[in-house]
Amino acid sequence: MALKQAKVFLITSVKGGVGKTTTALNLAGMYQKKNLQTLLLDLDVYGGSVAASLNLKYENDLFDAMDDLNNNRFNSLENYIVNYTNKLDVLPAPKDPRLAGKMSSKFLHVILSKAKLKYDVIIIDTNYFLGDLNLIAMDASDEILYIVSNDPMDLKNMRSMVSIYSDMDKDNYKVILNESINKLRNYFTVYDMKHIMNHSINYTIPSSFYIRNIEKYVLEGKILTLDKKVCSSHKKAIANFEKLAESLLNDKKKNKVKEEQ
Repeated sequence: MALKQAKVFLITSVKGGVGKTTTALNLAGMYQKKNLQTLLLDLDVYGGSVAASLNLKYENDLFDAMDDLNNNRFNSLENYIVNYTNKLDVLPAPKDPRLAGKMSSKFLHVILSKAKLKYDVIIIDTNYFLGDLNLIAMDASDEILYIVSNDPMDLKNMRSMVSIYSDMDKDNYKVILNESINKLRNYFTVYDMKHIMNHSINYTIPSSFYIRNIEKYVLEGKILTLDKKVCSSHKKAIANFEKLAESLLNDKKKNKVKEEQ
C-alpha cells in the first residue's frame, strides 16, 4: 500500500504585484481551519516575503537545508521548519537574497519528498521566473495556481503561459482573478479576459476583499483568513477561499495515475 502523501499546490503569477503571497497565506489559513497539517514553502528566493509577512524569527532556512544536503550535514527537516501555529509550518526562503544564486535545484526534490510524508498539504509560494527551482517545484505540484489581475499586460503574459502549457500537453493549472488588489480599474469583462488569455477564470477573489488597512495585518503578522474580524466582514471572499481550498483537495484527476501505481 502506498504511503499517504501531501497534496502540493504552487502559487505563482506572470508578473509581480498581483497578490500572490497574500493568496498563498490565505489558502494556508483555510487548510489550518480544516485541521490539516500544512507547510508553507517560500520559494520566492529573491523576495522571501512569507516569513516577513508572518513576523517569524528563525535561524535556518531553505538555503541551509540545501547546503546541508550538499555537505552531508542534513539530519531532519524539522531543523529548518518554523512553526506559525499548531497546524501551520513555514520553510523560509534565504534571509540573504544573495544566497539564492548559490542554491542547487537538485536538492529541492529531496526536501519535497520528505515534506510530502510529514504534511497533509504543501503550499509553495514562488516568483514568476521560470528558473530551475520553479520548474522542479511545478513538476512536483498537483496543481499550479496563477494569480492574475484585470490588467492588459498580465492577461497577455498569461496567454503566453497558456500556450506553453498547451505545447507541453499539461493542464494541471488554474487561473485565479484577484479583483481585490487596490481596487484596480477593471479594463476588461470576464468574457474579454477569457478570450485574451485563451483560458477561463477558474476562481475569483472579489473586490469586496479589498482591505483598506491591510498594512496593519501585515505588521502584526496575521493571516487574513484566520482573523475573526476579517472573516466576519468579508464573508463572500472567505467563502470563495473555502470553495477553492475544498476543490483543490477533491481534485483527484491529476493524481489518478500516481495513486494507482
